[in-house]
Amino acid sequence: MNDAATAVPALGAAIRREWRLDPDFLTVNHGSFGAAPLAVLAAQEEWRRKLESQPTRFMRNVLPGALRRAAERLGRFVGARGEDIGFVDNATTGCNAVLRSLGFAPGDEILVLDHGYGAVRNTVRYVAECAGARMVEAALPFPQPSADGVVAAVASKLSARTRLAVFDHITSHSALVLPIARMVAACRDRGVPVLVDGAHGPGMVDLDLTALGADWYSGNCHKWLSAPKGCAFLWARKDRQEGLHPAVVSHGYAKGFTQEFDWTGTRDPSAYLAVDAAIDFHERLGGGALRARNAALAREAAELVVRRLGTGTAAGPEFHAAMWLVRAPIEGPATAERAQALRGRLLDEFKTDVPLHPVGGAFWLRLSAQAYNELDDFARLAEKAAVLCDSERRRN
Repeated sequence: MNDAATAVPALGAAIRREWRLDPDFLTVNHGSFGAAPLAVLAAQEEWRRKLESQPTRFMRNVLPGALRRAAERLGRFVGARGEDIGFVDNATTGCNAVLRSLGFAPGDEILVLDHGYGAVRNTVRYVAECAGARMVEAALPFPQPSADGVVAAVASKLSARTRLAVFDHITSHSALVLPIARMVAACRDRGVPVLVDGAHGPGMVDLDLTALGADWYSGNCHKWLSAPKGCAFLWARKDRQEGLHPAVVSHGYAKGFTQEFDWTGTRDPSAYLAVDAAIDFHERLGGGALRARNAALAREAAELVVRRLGTGTAAGPEFHAAMWLVRAPIEGPATAERAQALRGRLLDEFKTDVPLHPVGGAFWLRLSAQAYNELDDFARLAEKAAVLCDSERRRN
């Protein structure tokens, strides 16, 4: 349908007014924390109004059903049943719930990726150290990986002692959309359960969690789905829900998956309940067409920045969606400390929000393309990045 009521609005600068983004800043970094649009924030505020008008009535009579309806809506969006979804504050919290619910023994191995998200890797380290188990790392081919190479890297680290594999769906620092279905299948062939850290998945790529074949999937809604901060979920396959507990054990203990996750103590649940509005907003902007548009824009943006900086990208288009990595021509040691300093300069001196990460011995700019971005944003980024890199070259 193409009538005025259902037509997708013009995107880019024409729609930026629907966010609270500072017009004095160049924002090409939706990937770090997302940004909730005004319509979603208004829905969240309405839920808060209902809560505060009579808190006990809301918590007792309204919240239980509202949470389950929100989970059902989210489930339809990610290809899952609502009864298999529990809300959590962020994907790391969901991963903690799984990792800290499983029992490990001395000599057990937990497989992770060298590109895995630092906070989740720290959780793996913690549970491994507590149990006398080992964290085993699969090194991804980088730059210019191949799907076969990624799957081979994973398979080479599976052993008779591997009790769990923890994989990112889309890596954070390196922005790689991994061949996650093939990785999961390789583990299932060896009888190894898989926890997927899908922090960047919902709203960036198409999802069908039931078909994926993983055992658990934890995803953020506050990033690419543009829900309020603090809205994320943990999906658990039905046969993996027994013995699974939230990071905070409360009154729902031993009463079943949804009861445990739906109540972990008094908190503001409005971010969870506003996920319905976030899905509505995402679909109003095109849904799958928006995801494809963002991916196409990010690719075009990466090519533009590469031409200006005279460098290259980290991987081909099959490994990227709405985020791309472009190498920054900065010589010298690619340390985390130096990257933080350079990113601070971009933010403070250049009024530009774009991550700069050290990966594989080089510095990389991570570009994000969301509905409010257009190609001119990345032309501006290219010029600012060129000035930064030139100033670093002169310093060295």
